[in-house]
Amino acid sequence: MGPAQALFDRHGDWLSHTLAMSEQACPVAAVTLPDGGQLQRLGTGLLRYHPDAGTIPKTGLILSAGIHGNETAPIELLNAQVNDLLQGRLHSRIPLLLILGNPPAMVAGERFLKHNLNRLFCGAWEAYPEGYETRRASQLEAVCREFADETSLPLRHYDLHTAIRPSKREKFALYPFVDGRQVPDSELDFLTDADIGTVLLQHRRATTFSGFSSEYLAAESFTLELGKVEPFGHNDLTRLGRLRGALINLLEQRPLATAAEPQRPEIFQVVHEVINTGEGFRFHVADDVANFTEYAPGTLIWEDADTQYRVGDQPEAVIFPNPKVPVGHRVALMIRKSYIGLAPRTTRYTSC
Repeated sequence: MGPAQALFDRHGDWLSHTLAMSEQACPVAAVTLPDGGQLQRLGTGLLRYHPDAGTIPKTGLILSAGIHGNETAPIELLNAQVNDLLQGRLHSRIPLLLILGNPPAMVAGERFLKHNLNRLFCGAWEAYPEGYETRRASQLEAVCREFADETSLPLRHYDLHTAIRPSKREKFALYPFVDGRQVPDSELDFLTDADIGTVLLQHRRATTFSGFSSEYLAAESFTLELGKVEPFGHNDLTRLGRLRGALINLLEQRPLATAAEPQRPEIFQVVHEVINTGEGFRFHVADDVANFTEYAPGTLIWEDADTQYRVGDQPEAVIFPNPKVPVGHRVALMIRKSYIGLAPRTTRYTSC
């Protein structure tokens, strides 16, 4: 019996096995690979790789995809890396935790079933009615905590996504807010190597998966947005070729392939969070606007009976616009390029 069959039964590969199992639990199983490492199935959509005992790893890595079930390109990318591990084309020298986050949503081709899984971390799942996504958030937190405890190494976490809307910047990274933390040069080098030319600094604590790992596991974490949502089988994975290469360099502890004088990612910061304030709320951004669309100073972005928000004295761009959210929820973020000495502008309102 080959290693793939030992882990994935008759299903052939990790993705097929995960889709077939969906909400079902599966027992722990493990195989030893030709390079001496061990690949262990922890549960449905959960794998852990232990490098050969003779290696001296510098970091531990969590790679996750499918937290939103219809964001398929990163799922296919991680599945290809598992195939490379099993077939001896990839020899990881660091501990690795691999996660396909929301298998039943993947089967349904939907972002989520009942609750947005990427809003349920940091214990937020406890405030929601019990269901698959709340159980899964709890399970993923526990698996990541166990991985962090057992590796006892500095951690990195890349949570891989694709966007519903088109974007003027195809690939970008979101860096979760932790008070006093700055993006390390090593992470900027990795993002450069991976062809991710934009970093958005989050402005407050968030209950996302990368927010959980950064806050609770002290990991260097990013949410990586990697293009447009497509169904399974319709992704051009060559567009993720540099990311795949950067991950291989990281896993095999090779030097990065960055040029001698790389173009570092541009840094953006959040200057305003648009919230649906309820009756009378009007959002003056068209439904077909792409992420990173820029607005000139003075442009009216939203208003209600009491308040208007206009772009300040420097251009601002919109990201994640979605006016079809419940009252009290985020409609969009307004961002601008970050420069040395530039303080975030958190409010710029005028009374109606």
